[in-house]
Amino acid sequence: MRIHNLHIIKNLVTAFVVTLFFSCTNDFDKVQKIGILQNQPIGVAENIDVKYTKVEEDTTVRLLANLLSPKMLDYSNRDFKFSEFPEGIELKVYDENNNKTTITSNYAIVYNDTDIIDLRDDVVVATHDGDTLYTDQLYYNEKLEWTFTNEPFIFKRASGKTHGYGFDSDKTFKKFQMHEMGGDFELDN
Repeated sequence: MRIHNLHIIKNLVTAFVVTLFFSCTNDFDKVQKIGILQNQPIGVAENIDVKYTKVEEDTTVRLLANLLSPKMLDYSNRDFKFSEFPEGIELKVYDENNNKTTITSNYAIVYNDTDIIDLRDDVVVATHDGDTLYTDQLYYNEKLEWTFTNEPFIFKRASGKTHGYGFDSDKTFKKFQMHEMGGDFELDN
């Protein structure tokens, strides 16, 4: 009787294992597609024209910024969310007096969780005062309203042209610091 029960248990275990073995398939193509889908953007937008506005106390609407781009890829499905602009951006930022600063680059990434914007390839920042910054990469911290680069730069102002490596500034270019610089300087005595 004991041998008979042991034999039945072995048969049941074997049947169970065989069933599990044949019910599980390893479809490598499906596994690869899952990996590809996780690396794809959750959304694609073309010819975007986004306007950021603010409603004032007198209920008038004031334009703060206007973002233009041929293409945006939305990767908010990732653990570290970001939006990519593979064909560049043009960003027009307006101050409280409606003065415009224009920022262009051939490539940009906006990191949603850190509020850091990474601008790359032919970055140009032109203020309404005529100040213009040229560099290959520029970061902008939206929370601190601060821009910085460790790359070579050229900074043109009415007083002359300055160049160097490394530049930090507030969003208005009124408070700035240049690192390893050269060029034409005007000094007050």
